Amino acid sequence: MLALTAPSHIAILGAGLMGRLLALELAREGHRVEVFEAKGPEADGAAARVAAAMLAPLAESAITEPGVVHMGQYALTRWPELIAQLDAPVYFQQNGTLVVWHRQDAPDASRLCSLFEKNRRINPTLPALESVSHAQMATVEPALQGRFQQGVYLPGEGQLDNRQLLAALETTLARLGVQFHWHTARETTDFAPGSAGQPDLVLDCRGLGARTEWSALRGIRGEVVRVHAPEVTLQRPTRLVHPRYPLYIAPKQDHVFVIGATEIESDDMGPASVRSTMELLSALYTVHSGFAEARILEIATQCRPTLPDNLPALRWLDDRVLQVNGLYRHGFMISPAMLDITLQVLRSGATDLARQFDVAVHLPHTAAQTTAQAA
Repeated sequence: MLALTAPSHIAILGAGLMGRLLALELAREGHRVEVFEAKGPEADGAAARVAAAMLAPLAESAITEPGVVHMGQYALTRWPELIAQLDAPVYFQQNGTLVVWHRQDAPDASRLCSLFEKNRRINPTLPALESVSHAQMATVEPALQGRFQQGVYLPGEGQLDNRQLLAALETTLARLGVQFHWHTARETTDFAPGSAGQPDLVLDCRGLGARTEWSALRGIRGEVVRVHAPEVTLQRPTRLVHPRYPLYIAPKQDHVFVIGATEIESDDMGPASVRSTMELLSALYTVHSGFAEARILEIATQCRPTLPDNLPALRWLDDRVLQVNGLYRHGFMISPAMLDITLQVLRSGATDLARQFDVAVHLPHTAAQTTAQAA
């Protein structure tokens, strides 16, 4: 594979989260970077624009693999470093996660807590969850005092403001001289990297846009509501245990909250249904009645790019075309690790981080055969 040396000319396909992060690091290293994006600068075609941007490795350990959990822990340290490089402030909070449930859902909550404890035994570096009694709720989350009999607190988990981040990345990239081609959809086959007048390297970060060349990708639909709720003062991401409709609430600045729950095997990017929106808002109201007076800012849908094993991967199409994809529902939690894995691969062809986080790096077909035969 190509060993990247500066200054190289690099074309990045896709200006979502991974595309912007890679452009930032490569531009800072002195490379000439061009970004081609099918939509506009608002990232309206990217799953990252709709996400809640929670950094919750222990909470997510209930539904994902240990490697993803390790990447989430890595992100909690790496994100502040990345944000510090940007030209505009980005809201970042590391105030833990609160998990609550209504009395009738206590058996489901008990099973979930047992799963957290099991995963912590597997990975002792995860923090211990802390039980929150009815009396302690007033201290841990005053806004929920008297509303729940008990809960659990997951210390150390965090979140950031995804839209502030995407905008700050764009501003910083422009200062660094990165050239954006908005509303310019491109395939990897539109380039002949290494030829005269062509980029030295192509990085494909298009998410579901890459399905024309990575057929295993599928969409996982999510539906998210953004509200402005001046009467609600939640201090940290809060998750509601529910047998059919689990809910998360991520508080951002100025009483803006991002609420989501749905995860549907579908490539449909059409508007949210009345039924799913009513169920989501009804569950939200049971967490805090102050949400009844909230103003709905947006009801958004998006499909997350997902590979068959629900894990991210890198894939070389040839010696000068590398795809980074499959971040599923964990984009903000795993993107710092995926960024650093990709940079290691580009610089030396080898990556300790990929092995550490169990991230697959697929070689081109001919190279994979050669490697297998040599082994």
